[in-house]
Amino acid sequence: MSLHLELRNVSKTVFRTINRTKIRAQLISNLNLKIEKGELITIMGASGSGKTTLLRLINRLSEVDSGTILLNNRDIRQYPPMHLRRMVGMVFQSPVMFHGTVKDNIAFGANLWGNNVDIETLARDAGIPEKLLDADTDKLSEGEKQRVCIARAIANQPELLLLDEPTSSLDIASEKKIEELLMRLRKEQNLTMVWVTHKKEQAQRIKGRLFELRHGRLEEYA
Repeated sequence: MSLHLELRNVSKTVFRTINRTKIRAQLISNLNLKIEKGELITIMGASGSGKTTLLRLINRLSEVDSGTILLNNRDIRQYPPMHLRRMVGMVFQSPVMFHGTVKDNIAFGANLWGNNVDIETLARDAGIPEKLLDADTDKLSEGEKQRVCIARAIANQPELLLLDEPTSSLDIASEKKIEELLMRLRKEQNLTMVWVTHKKEQAQRIKGRLFELRHGRLEEYA
């Protein structure tokens, strides 16, 4: 399966309320980026610089003001949103759990598509013990919940996985375990990833092509 993602002159403006006053802020400004199959793109930036907004634009949780985002040489606006989000999975900063068991959560997206998935294998790949499959998700630790989110995203067999600071709510030991898990999955499945982080140490550990989002544009580091 091939993949090519390209952002061409993408811009996005948002409005923020500061001291009860709405202020216009251009987070993304004529941004350009090309990503090929199997690449790991790491994006750093200060809080509020637009890192999360950039990820949300790629899978249309937010819309560009101008410019074009192409997935496999096709404007992402030409894909039905649910189909696009199956191709472009996303793991959020804080784990999002649906009502039910670990097993229910892992299969959630695949069930929407009518696809059968091997839940036990997905759980094992994500480092989730088999004994937790029938556990209610509200009884899990933050690290366990994030593993469930990763397994749920992988169940859809995405072409691209967006990671919005997936370890920010974890202690350092759990953080490194999630990093190891994602790096292993990337290697085994040749997954393409865009990983947003505010931690320089993490960016150094996971490597990949490193960018910093500054003043709405990406600056690449050697």
